[in-house]
This record gives sequence, structure tokens and C-alpha cells, in this order.
Amino acid sequence: MINLEVPAKARALVNQAYQAAAEVFRPISRKYDRAEHAYPSELDMFAALLDGLNSSGEGGAGAAGVRRDEKADQKASGNRNGANLNIALGTIEMCWGDVGLLLSMPRQGLGNAAIASVANEEQLARFGKIWAAMAITEPDCGSDSAAINTTARLDGDEYVLNGEKIFVTSGERADAVVVWATLDKSKGRAAIKSFVVEKGTPGFEVVRLEHKLGIRASDTAVLRFDNCRVPKENLLGTPEIDTKKGFAGVMQTFDNTRPLVAAMAVGVARAALEETARILAEAGVTVDYDKPAHHQHAAAATYLELESDYESAYLLTLESAWMADNRKPNSLQASMAKAKAGRSVVDITLRCVELAGALGYTEESLLEKWSRDAKILDIFEGTQQIQQLIVARRLLGKSSAELK
Repeated sequence: MINLEVPAKARALVNQAYQAAAEVFRPISRKYDRAEHAYPSELDMFAALLDGLNSSGEGGAGAAGVRRDEKADQKASGNRNGANLNIALGTIEMCWGDVGLLLSMPRQGLGNAAIASVANEEQLARFGKIWAAMAITEPDCGSDSAAINTTARLDGDEYVLNGEKIFVTSGERADAVVVWATLDKSKGRAAIKSFVVEKGTPGFEVVRLEHKLGIRASDTAVLRFDNCRVPKENLLGTPEIDTKKGFAGVMQTFDNTRPLVAAMAVGVARAALEETARILAEAGVTVDYDKPAHHQHAAAATYLELESDYESAYLLTLESAWMADNRKPNSLQASMAKAKAGRSVVDITLRCVELAGALGYTEESLLEKWSRDAKILDIFEGTQQIQQLIVARRLLGKSSAELK
């Protein structure tokens, strides 16, 4: 087994995130799983603490985004462990506590990652402190983001948005939503842009909240935009439609958020493995790392298999974050990490339920909850199938038109 030490400068952050997960998230995890759509008010004080950590430069425990500073890149030399790795490590610890509660954290939404990653300096000043959700999926558009039907039409100094978005995490609670829309459907992918739409904007409506299998502490909303007018300055990135470049601008967001979702999956998987190890130990099953798996108790052999699966997901996640810190193109690695971690956490949590027997299927343990929470981590930010398709295109050097 390969074990990597946490970088020295990240150890305090990891410890703080772990303590928060253990002392804040775990004690209320079952409470808000049962009380779906109730806002976890206990998070308000903790969110204020995170804001202070992030503003001081010591943050990393939330689902924030990371800017790419080209000037700093030119001056930097050698390998570095920076903000992307810190956020991944912090996210793992927090999701060891509860992934739904992390997704409920004010100002730590996936929309914040988009703003932090691609907004210009003026937009960052305006939107850097708000809580932003991300709205991509539509009733007729799931994993294929290029098939978006929500439109954005320039009218004077404003864009007029029309369309519907579904499965928007924190769609009701957030202060704003980063909405993906097309400027010109005939131009295909290149016309897809993202817009910051603030709550209270006329024509912006929260239609309903979904009842879900897992991550019940987090609200998931259906949003409708009916002639919703937003300032043209709210478009993230450039308004130009470059058909040669495609929609790489908005897709860059995924290079930042997919490692975060992978980190969420790693955190949940670790929680399940640790709880299962405790249950097996109480049952008298010893996991011996010095013996071949096939010479051990069947439950111990299964546990070792699951743990090795976890380790590979963990290492892929750290690699994709490290590459972002060192300004290396990480689209392939981000998709590999998301694909591996998403699939592994579903398999690990379900098989941990099996290993724990009746205890794993009851509410006496959090194992059954984690098995429900896990599934969304294999779906949002691009499904398992989409990630495998992206990986195949990258490895084979094929375009989206050549490999569908």
C-alpha cells in the first residue's frame, strides 16, 4: 500500500477540518437526514469561521474554487502543494463527517468554485462573498452539457435568460446561481456561457424542491427563468463565440470541481471503511496486512479489497489537485479521479453494508446513510459514463465528434 504524508503546511488545516467534521457534522448527520429540506442552522457559525480562514489565506476546508494566476505561474518554480490540494484534503475530512452538510455550507457551493476559477477581477470583487449554486442540468439535457437549451439573448446592457434547470444543489438557499445558457443554439458548444443570476431577479423562480435518496441535508431545486434580465457584466468569461475553441472556457470549471467531487467520494468511502473496521473488530475479525488476503477470513479479504480500491481513488484525487496547483493541464486526471472515486464509493459503501450485516442496514449505524449519499457522487459533475468517455477521448486523441 502506498501512503503519502500530508504536506506539513496542510496538517493544521486537515486537523481543523477533521475536528469540525467530528464535532459539528457527525452529531447532526442523522438529524438532517431525517429532516429533509430543514436548514442546518448549526452551520451558520461554522460558515463564518470558514470565511475567516479563507480570507486569511488559511482556508481549504470548503468547496471553494481556485484561481489560475498567470503572473504567479511565470514566477513560480519547482513543485508545489497549494490551494487545490488543500481544498481536496479539507473536503475529504469534511465529507468523512457528512457530505450533505458540506454541500449545505453557506458560500461553499459549486457555483463559488466557478466564480473563483473563471471570474475576472471586477466580478470576483462583486461575487466573491456570495453563496452561489451551479445550474447546468435541464429536463432534456443531462450529462451532455453541450445540449443545453436555456437561452441568453443580449438586449441592450442586459442578457435575457429563458429556460428551466433541474437538480440544482443549494438552488433555494444560495444567494445566486451560476446558470449555463447558450447565446446561439446554431453555434453549438462554443455558444455555451455561464451567467451569475442573483436571487430576487425578476423572472427567476424556484419551482420546487426534490425529495432525494441521499444528501438530504442539502436542498436540490428546480429553477425557472422566464425573461429573466441580468446585467451583461454578469457573464463569466468572454462573450465572444469562438467555434474553434469550443466551450473550453465554461468546461474549465469542471477541471476545478471534479477533483472536489472525487474528494467528497473519498471522504465518504473512508468513513464507511473505518466504521466497518470497527464493527469487524468487535465481531472478532482481524484484518492482517502481513498475510495474503486469500489466507484470511472472507470478511477480512473483502475489506482489504475495498481498502485498496479506496487507496487508488485517493491517489488519483490528490494527483488531479496537485496538477492544478502546478498549472499542469488536468482535464484527463480530473475525469479519471471523478470516475474512479465515484464508482468506488458506491461499491465500497454498499459492500460495507453487507459486511456489517443487519447492523449495516439499520439506523443504528450511519453505514446505510452513507450508502445512499454515495450514489450522487457518481452522478453529478458528470456521470460515470461521461467521465469514461472523456478519458477515452483524451487517451485516444479523439474529438467529441469522432468519439461519441
